Amino acid sequence: MDYQATFKRYEVKYMLTRAQKYAIQETMRPYMELDKYGRTTIRNIYFDTENYRLIRHSLESPTYKEKLRLRSYRRTGPDDPAFVELKKKYKSVVYKRRLEMPAGEATLCLLHGIPLPVHSQIANEIEYFRNYYGDLRPAMFISYEREAYYSDDGSDFRVTFDENILCRQDDFSLASDAYGLSILESGMTLMEIKTAGGYPLWMSHELNRLGVFKASFSKYGTAYRMMLEEHSLSHTTPVNTIQVTTGGRLYA
Repeated sequence: MDYQATFKRYEVKYMLTRAQKYAIQETMRPYMELDKYGRTTIRNIYFDTENYRLIRHSLESPTYKEKLRLRSYRRTGPDDPAFVELKKKYKSVVYKRRLEMPAGEATLCLLHGIPLPVHSQIANEIEYFRNYYGDLRPAMFISYEREAYYSDDGSDFRVTFDENILCRQDDFSLASDAYGLSILESGMTLMEIKTAGGYPLWMSHELNRLGVFKASFSKYGTAYRMMLEEHSLSHTTPVNTIQVTTGGRLYA
């Protein structure tokens, strides 16, 4: 398995009511198709330093920010595919570096500081990031149900709808159930438009008709703020565990 990818695009977020979501999907119908995965549950493990240096910097809204995560698009075992992703954002442009690896192997590498078994420019960038920040560890588990649509005209225009966004700071496992603290208001959907260029006119017109505007929303940032509030209310310190499971096997 040696899948690698690089993305450079704008990713714009919108918070929708159910009615707005259905209206946009109806407008999309002649132009876009649901991808082959349908509605899937995405699992993410975000890595950070012990004092949450990465997310604290990100919440300051800097010109440049970056993060590292391990992602799967379904429940995984050690031999199932997972994605090591380095995501950077500079002046509203998102740059993503991605490596596909077996979930167990990726987990071991990220947890124990073992070099990635891939020799490429993308792997080098990920390794540089890991070395620069030092002792990275699992910091937040975030899952959500996603519907992803692609444009049937062959362009790079994509739209995703995320719901049931949940977070937790334990049981860092891509093989686990999706559970945790909800970070979205009931009935709301997070829509993301991903494109390297502009919007098609039909989408611009529909957003204007519905009165839908861009929203600033970070899944990891929102989860971090909510966890701080939860721990403050309970007078406890945030959990920092480095136990991660893939399949039935524990990697720690």
